[in-house]
Amino acid sequence: MERAALQQYLENLLEVARFKDYCPNGLQVEGRAGIQRVVCGVTASQALLDAAVARQADAVLVHHGYFWRGEDGRITGLRRRRLATLITHDINLFAYHLPLDAHPELGNNAQLARLMGWEAEGRFGEQDIGWLGRLRQPLTLGALARQAAARLGRDPLMLGDENQLVRRIAWCTGGAQGYFEQAAACGVDCYLSGEASEPTTHLSRETGVAYLGLGHHASERYGVQALGAHLAECFGLEVEFVEIDNPV
Repeated sequence: MERAALQQYLENLLEVARFKDYCPNGLQVEGRAGIQRVVCGVTASQALLDAAVARQADAVLVHHGYFWRGEDGRITGLRRRRLATLITHDINLFAYHLPLDAHPELGNNAQLARLMGWEAEGRFGEQDIGWLGRLRQPLTLGALARQAAARLGRDPLMLGDENQLVRRIAWCTGGAQGYFEQAAACGVDCYLSGEASEPTTHLSRETGVAYLGLGHHASERYGVQALGAHLAECFGLEVEFVEIDNPV
């Protein structure tokens, strides 16, 4: 597949133009024009790039790419090594941040709901990034935490009474603890995201809304996998997801 055709398809599919983001979405580093073999991952770390080189990939597709707003823009140290790896081996880097969180079928929030068996009912938050819904059957907070641990492969951070009954939930994968207060205002019993910060505990105590921190990496593994599988099905590309373990 031609790089330009893949880039245009992804921009249309993920509605890139409608998002205000903290980084450029789309083709971040240009490589060879023809693409057949794609390596997917959560973050374009050096470990993922090395895996792409070993697999002779034409492109890397990730959720977390480069050139974040506010970062030091100098190409030194690890930034130089990463870019040198891509350029030396003529590998394209495609990265989609908020567009991949928000997509109604392939996005991180949609895929987390599919994995967990949650029923989506609406959106909330800036650019409708957060999702609202309910459990198919009410569970205690402790039971919901154990279910998440079993399906995500890691124990979540739990804030709240483990015996509290959970029916209505809100969720937003990754570092979205800043949406907790907006989620609580929607009348949910529990908010689930990837990380927690110091205010998260106080918000949970003072609103009475439970919080589960599922892990930033753990909660965002599934959107890029779904997107990669979609590209393989539509265009016959060879796509492989490479898991680079991250406890955060």
